[in-house]
Amino acid sequence: MLVGLEIITALTLKTPEDLAAEIKRCREMTDKPFGVNLTFLPTVTAPDYPGYIKAIIEGGVAIVETAGRNPEPFLPYLKDAGIKVIHKCTSVRHALKAEKIGCDAASVDGFECGGHPGEDDIPNMILLPRAAEELQIPFVASGGQADARSLVASLALGADGMNMGTRFIATKEAPVHARVKQAIVAASELDTRLVMRPLRNTERVLNNAAVERLLAKEKDMGANLQFEDIFEEVVGVYPRVMEDGEVDAGAWSCGMVAGLIHDVPTCRELIDRIMAEAEEIVRGRLEGMLG
Repeated sequence: MLVGLEIITALTLKTPEDLAAEIKRCREMTDKPFGVNLTFLPTVTAPDYPGYIKAIIEGGVAIVETAGRNPEPFLPYLKDAGIKVIHKCTSVRHALKAEKIGCDAASVDGFECGGHPGEDDIPNMILLPRAAEELQIPFVASGGQADARSLVASLALGADGMNMGTRFIATKEAPVHARVKQAIVAASELDTRLVMRPLRNTERVLNNAAVERLLAKEKDMGANLQFEDIFEEVVGVYPRVMEDGEVDAGAWSCGMVAGLIHDVPTCRELIDRIMAEAEEIVRGRLEGMLG
């Protein structure tokens, strides 16, 4: 049986109080479990992580997906509250570290993914079976996941499920501007770019005029590039893109999987379609190959 798990992204909410309100709102909308993503950013001025964790615990959240930096300093608070922790990893060695420090599961993020794919450039056709060879904890496949084919392939490669990001942006319920959703639908698998590679903070984004300017700066400045040089293209652009629909305002995360996204369904329609087509693939194509 396939089930879907909703994840609220904590840092898109400006304060722990905002997160607490969103958790409360979600709990009023469903009696099913849901999770919260908490990304630990490499930044000078850190968000109020203790406050966000307090909101998560007091809100009775069952699952937390951590990402970014090592979550070990915060794990005791989450584990003592009985919360299951999934850590997002872009390499087998990071996934093994997550297992060692006590994470309950990993989200293994291949090079295809939108956002930050790490610096190893290993696609999921290799990364997932390598994770299956090494890990004792369960893991889900992230990056390049869009449909039933993605799910069946990920399960065959050793994953216990899949995690979708870009695909869920192009759904009716996603709280982003319609122009963002249509930009994803219109994009092909050739329309993403990797930015911030010289800073070893690689991000996969949808190509646009701002991204072309950013890449030109990277090329011109080479090893002398500083984060401050690309502020205009990367800092504070998400409200303008996601809320106002200014899709060329700056660099925004998008996976190569955009090439597999052709419509804007409801979340229920999408999951029901994946479940039905996955069964069709397994029972029809794969069982048929066995004679």
